[in-house]
Amino acid sequence: MYTWGITPAVEADIARIEELRRQLDRATLPRRWEGRLRRDLEAASTAASTSMEGVPVTVDEVRRILAGDRPSEVKEGDRRLVEGYRDAMSYVLRRADDPGFGWEAELIRGLHDRVMGGSYALGAGRFRTGQVLVADSTEGREIYRPPAAEDVPGLVADLAAFVEQESRRVAAPVLAALVHVGLAGIHPFSDGNGRTARVLASLAMYRGGYTRPEFTSLEEWWGSHRTSYYAAFECLGTDWNAGADVSEFVAAHVSAQRTQVEALSLMEATQRQLWTLLEDTVTEDLGMPPRLADALYDAFFGRELTNRYYRNLTDVSTATATNDLARVEASGLIRSVGAGRSRMYTGSAALIDAVSRLGRLGEPPQGVPDEERRAWVVARLAERLRETPQG
Repeated sequence: MYTWGITPAVEADIARIEELRRQLDRATLPRRWEGRLRRDLEAASTAASTSMEGVPVTVDEVRRILAGDRPSEVKEGDRRLVEGYRDAMSYVLRRADDPGFGWEAELIRGLHDRVMGGSYALGAGRFRTGQVLVADSTEGREIYRPPAAEDVPGLVADLAAFVEQESRRVAAPVLAALVHVGLAGIHPFSDGNGRTARVLASLAMYRGGYTRPEFTSLEEWWGSHRTSYYAAFECLGTDWNAGADVSEFVAAHVSAQRTQVEALSLMEATQRQLWTLLEDTVTEDLGMPPRLADALYDAFFGRELTNRYYRNLTDVSTATATNDLARVEASGLIRSVGAGRSRMYTGSAALIDAVSRLGRLGEPPQGVPDEERRAWVVARLAERLRETPQG
């Protein structure tokens, strides 16, 4: 199934990805921060992958959904698809280190069932029974014709056997690309093929020892580079061809993986500095429990914070959450909008000033929107990180 080659550029990207794995695996992170990092990357990748398939959700809405909140602006069916994608990724993590793991067709169907939220109407876990066409969403023209429906079961079984065989011979970033393009080419389901293919790619990375969330969050990169993503599939041609040369897709996929992890590594280090400053603000300046750093972290970025979201995030009671949020609001670092169950909190200008002061970053720009002032703080933290020799 398919042919491909590895260029020196791809080999260099693989070496760099392995180097980044060693660096990240050596890093010792505070448990609370590591949990926050995983949740944020999970929300970003889930939002990107579901949005690419037409599910209209933002990262903030996904973050709240995954924390047990129910944003009123998100339809029930869309919420179930978001939760389904998260469940599929959770299933991947549970199965990935199973000593008896094997790449099988039923595994692929099971992941698809979860991706589609178990919806019978959406064909969850069932192969398509008719011909489908892949069309350009902007022009409406047909760009690819997958194999006939009657060939799908056998082709998926072939794909699973192919990936099982290659998993013993190729690097995980290459295997992730091959299973991704393999499923996309067969297009075995009536809907959710892209999401399932991206989950399988994450599984291949995790199975290969790339267990940090930075390595299983490629969806966010593809979501921000959709033109490059869809262009990478052009190597499949216009009709199903089991012998297609997918070298270009492999190169694009591995390059994206390397670039995404480099970007996430800098982002994580920068935001970890911010997290530390917020914990210091909570514990040293306010004399409050460190769990309130969770509230201030979301508030700093202007995200909407509800009582339900906060208590699910920190595993506290409704009364404790109400008291925590009231205390922080009284400090002036967050402000509330609305009342009762519809009350939401977000960060104030004073929170931005407090972080900048405690971090000795200088005075944030005045007379500009808070969004620009936040960006200034984050940029100063990143600049400091670049200037600090890394051991």
